[in-house]
Amino acid sequence: MATVDAPRYAYEHPRRVTAVLSVIGYALVASAFADLLPLFPELSRETVLLFSDAIAVVNSIALLTLLAGAAFIKRGDVRKHRAAMLAAFALICVFLVLYLWKVGGGFEKGIVIEEGQFLAAYAGTVKLAYLAMLAVHILLSVLAVPVVLHAVVLGLTHDPSELVDTSHPTVGRIAVAAWSTSLFLGVVTYWMLNHVYSWAPR
Repeated sequence: MATVDAPRYAYEHPRRVTAVLSVIGYALVASAFADLLPLFPELSRETVLLFSDAIAVVNSIALLTLLAGAAFIKRGDVRKHRAAMLAAFALICVFLVLYLWKVGGGFEKGIVIEEGQFLAAYAGTVKLAYLAMLAVHILLSVLAVPVVLHAVVLGLTHDPSELVDTSHPTVGRIAVAAWSTSLFLGVVTYWMLNHVYSWAPR
């Protein structure tokens, strides 16, 4: 009986592997939000708050690592670029576990702007700006999944000398732009929600 050589298959069919991984990722996120699969144990309020802080730290480090990886490849340092990008990807996987656990086992927060807080007189405008940044953050997070996965799959299955002749450089640039913008906006909205303004469970 013939067996599939997974690394060889990924090398020859990176788009198919990317599509399968993307579908799995989207399914896990959708299941957590819809509470279809009881994958995560219930979290206390204190643990949800701890997870929120941990997610912000992970995303901040991932953003710095991602930008460092982009800088390394511009200087032609492929080894450091690869290490930084794999570290950033690993951090995003950690984020995904924490975030899905927080959503599936805890609760989400809604922003509350109280009297006396920064720019409270413009609460409507501030809330609109917050929601707009949050929407862009979420949209880019969703759209970046297949792009990031494709760049990673190509990077892991091809030698550096081969990557020049693949879509990796182009896909990588798109992934860095979308991913870093999403991470940055995620960190900004975290600070607004948790340290500048107030919040309520929703």
